[in-house]
Amino acid sequence: EDAALQFRDVQAFSANKAVILSIGEGTDSRIYVTEDGGTSWDLVFTNEEPTAFYNCVDFEDQERGLAVSDPVDGKFRLLETKDGGRSWGIVDPSGMAPALAGEFGFSASGTCITTAAGRWYLAAGGVDPGRVFRSDDGYDWDASNASITGSEAGGVFSVRFRDTKNGVAVGGDFTVPQGAERNAAWSKDEGQTWTAAETFPRGYRSATAWVGGLCNVAVAVGPTGSDVTVDGGRTWTGFDGGGI
Repeated sequence: EDAALQFRDVQAFSANKAVILSIGEGTDSRIYVTEDGGTSWDLVFTNEEPTAFYNCVDFEDQERGLAVSDPVDGKFRLLETKDGGRSWGIVDPSGMAPALAGEFGFSASGTCITTAAGRWYLAAGGVDPGRVFRSDDGYDWDASNASITGSEAGGVFSVRFRDTKNGVAVGGDFTVPQGAERNAAWSKDEGQTWTAAETFPRGYRSATAWVGGLCNVAVAVGPTGSDVTVDGGRTWTGFDGGGI
């Protein structure tokens, strides 16, 4: 049965410990933990909500993490762990900003929910424009337009901050892999507002990450290649044509 699961996100803590997320409707959304380098895996969470579909997971430290599902009853659903992934509970949805009709997340990169400098960010699509949700604590959330074009197969796929103020977001439409219009944006005010890039990555991009040790440098990857920004997301330049 487990061989049919789609594992889309892994959080490695050491050579021995990791948390892995499988995606899908109903009980296909699961979380496993290994503490022996992958020799054995313990099933620690199985989704029992038919309308939930978990996409991504991230940790702010060795103990606390959040996993995000597509909206349930009009709001993105979150799971929380405070013991390094051994147990999970549903976060009270009262602090989550309402989702728009048709809004959802993407399980393409493992970075549709991310954390940096004590804050949390959630990437969303399915609506135009795509949106980024943000939270100071993982409990109370607001949302802002991300200046990235959204559609039934498009929106924000990945959001990353390098500190409390500066972030980049990438996405596009995965059914149009060469599409290079309004697929990246940047923020300098904690994600309150987003500005579309001046020059865009060369197609749909599913993930982005900051390059450690280089202040304004980030990369974005997708099926048509990789791109780099050296100015905090204002402009992007292609450097590789291999699909990731």
